[in-house]
Amino acid sequence: MKILLVEDEQELQEAIVTSLEKEQFIIETPVDFYAAAEKIGIYNYDCIILDIMLPGGTGLELLEQLKSEGRQGSVIIISAKDALDDKLKGLELGADDYLTKPFHIAELNARIRAVLRRHKAEGKSTVAMGNVVMDINERLLSVNGTPVALNRKEFDILNYFLFNQNRLVTRTALAEHVWGDNIDQADNFDFIYYQIKNLRKKLQAAAATVEITAVYGVGYKLIEI
Repeated sequence: MKILLVEDEQELQEAIVTSLEKEQFIIETPVDFYAAAEKIGIYNYDCIILDIMLPGGTGLELLEQLKSEGRQGSVIIISAKDALDDKLKGLELGADDYLTKPFHIAELNARIRAVLRRHKAEGKSTVAMGNVVMDINERLLSVNGTPVALNRKEFDILNYFLFNQNRLVTRTALAEHVWGDNIDQADNFDFIYYQIKNLRKKLQAAAATVEITAVYGVGYKLIEI
C-alpha cells in the first residue's frame, strides 16, 4: 500500500517513515505544498497524511483539491493546531480522522490501520478468505459456517492477517497492531509465536482452507491452501 506523508517537520517525518516502512508501506514525502499538490494531481494513494501548516500552503487546501478532483483514498490530518474550527473544516472536507500533535507514532499507526480497514471493507462488517469468515463488529469467526472460539488476541491477529491476505506481515508490525504501545515492554516476540501457534491449531482443527505460514527471520503470511 502507498502512503503520501505531507509533513515538513523533518524529525517527525523521519520517525513516521521509519515506523511505516516496518509495515512494508511505500512512503512518499513531498517537501512542500506545491510538490504535494503535484503528486496528488497525478497519483492515487491508499492513505494521505496531511499537516495543516505547510510551506507554500495548507493541508486543508490540499484536501479541497482532493475533493474537487474526486480522488479516492483515506486522509488523516495531523497538526499542532487543536482549534475546533480546523478540525471540523477538515472533517467536512472529507478527512477520515484528525490527530493533534504531539502524539505517539503507535497511535498514528493505529489510526492509519483503522481508516484503511474501513476503506477496504467499504462498510461491510465481514471479511473472508477461503472458507473462513470473520464478523468484525460481532467479533465472531466461522469456518464452513461453524463458529470457532478465539481469545481476544487470536481474533485481533487473524483480523490483521485477513486484511493483509497474501502479504508479508512482519513480527514488529503484528506486535504493534495487536499490543500497541505496550510492545516496548517486551524483551522478545515469543508471545507472538505462542499466539500464532494456538491460532494455527484452531484453524487446522476446524478444517480451514487458510494457513499462517512463517517467513523465516521476518514474519508471517496468510495464504489459501
